[in-house]
Amino acid sequence: MAKIFTPRNYQSYFNVGPINWNATKNSIDNKYFKVRRSSRRGLAGGGYRSLTIVFNSLSSNNGVTLSEERVVVLVIGGGGREHAICYALNRSPSCDAVFCAPGNSGISNSGDATCISDLDISDSSAVIAFCHEWGVGLVVVGPEAPLVAGLANDLVKAGIPTFGPSSEAAALEGSKDFMKRLCDKYGIPTAKYQTFTNPSAAKAYIKEQGAPIVVKADGLAAGKGVVVAITLEEAYEAVDSMLVRSIFGSAGCRVVIEEYLEGEEASFFAIVDGENAIPLESAQDHKRVGDGDTGPNTGGMGAYSPAPVLTKELQSVIMESIILPTVKGMAKEGCKFIGVLYAGLMIEKKSGLPKLIEYNVRFGDPECQVLMVRLESDLAQVLLAACRGELRGVSVEWSADSAMVVVMASRGYPGNYEKGTVIQNLEDAEEVAPNVKVFHAGTALDSDGNFIAIGGRVLGVTAKGKDLEEARDRAYRAVDQIKWPGGFYRRDIGWRALSHKQATKV
Repeated sequence: MAKIFTPRNYQSYFNVGPINWNATKNSIDNKYFKVRRSSRRGLAGGGYRSLTIVFNSLSSNNGVTLSEERVVVLVIGGGGREHAICYALNRSPSCDAVFCAPGNSGISNSGDATCISDLDISDSSAVIAFCHEWGVGLVVVGPEAPLVAGLANDLVKAGIPTFGPSSEAAALEGSKDFMKRLCDKYGIPTAKYQTFTNPSAAKAYIKEQGAPIVVKADGLAAGKGVVVAITLEEAYEAVDSMLVRSIFGSAGCRVVIEEYLEGEEASFFAIVDGENAIPLESAQDHKRVGDGDTGPNTGGMGAYSPAPVLTKELQSVIMESIILPTVKGMAKEGCKFIGVLYAGLMIEKKSGLPKLIEYNVRFGDPECQVLMVRLESDLAQVLLAACRGELRGVSVEWSADSAMVVVMASRGYPGNYEKGTVIQNLEDAEEVAPNVKVFHAGTALDSDGNFIAIGGRVLGVTAKGKDLEEARDRAYRAVDQIKWPGGFYRRDIGWRALSHKQATKV
């Protein structure tokens, strides 16, 4: 239980001189330490408004020894995935305080973390200084860009436990060609491919292979660098857009042309400590923007967990044929992987066996949302074990319930979309049914205190239930409560796991 400090007891407890308590309290209330919630009922929970502070940084300077199991955590990022991570850390018994940089208005308003909006996460020295000043004992890096840029390298060098791979290991996501070459070298099943920098050579290969075929930008393209081309003309256009018109900049200066695989997509997550890996629960997302998996690819319009397609037998195959060879291969290549391996898989229709489509080096979004609401273990301790190379023997506990997230996006997404549209009734949405949580991905507050949309994917309306049907019903009931004329959502999340009659929302 975190200690509550007052002007009368903090000096004797920490053996420090007098300070301007009112100024300190205001600074902490408004910027640094979160107001911790005492109630952990359901997902949304309740809370009190007392100032709950754990002065880990002060204790280290004043000779007070606190339990090694207690930790202050900094989460890097500001989307729905990071909100879900903050939510799970806020529920972790060993976690004293959660910061999120830069965070967003929804994270801050929820009480799940204290957002540090002015901390420049692209400046490693600034992040390190913040960690030292506020006694941060664990950094969790959410997005891929800071990982590829080397933030984890710098933090680890500064002696700060960091959950997330080095820039060298993050190349598994940062370069699709790197991932494919690793698969070739270590016998990891994946789609047949070739890599090109010359548009004419790429088109000749496409013509030789025929359509449908997949064209991928080699680097990071914010989830938009993959084109599933049904015709040769679509494939040629994708090549020109990347190699000739450079729509993705340097990320598209090289393309991977890949065999089109038929089957069912699934997401598989494992926490890795450099040598060992433990699987997380299964999840499945919906990439296409429209009902029935139609329209262009997005970052993800919804997800559910568990995913029936990933049977226990299949999960064992994935660990043995894909995850563990990757972990061992990366270690042999001299860049041990520490963090989350997120394998995008295709369960092939003809063989029923998994093939690796792509790797991400962080929790998926929106899969993270359904995983975090089902997690029952202390997330902070699991991630610390990974940072220390101590995952062997660690087990992760999960709720037997199912979970579903429905993403609400700005109209026009994944193309051009309007910003600044007002969103109302979010509190009512969380109260409409038990075990509902609204995660914020792209929100801000206007001058009147209203939530407004500032991103493409804006909200992740998440619910748990005894089965997927109940989770789905609760999630869509919550969606129906939200008043947002400028938004839209898919009405069939979970259709692969449910019958068409159950899954289609009329």
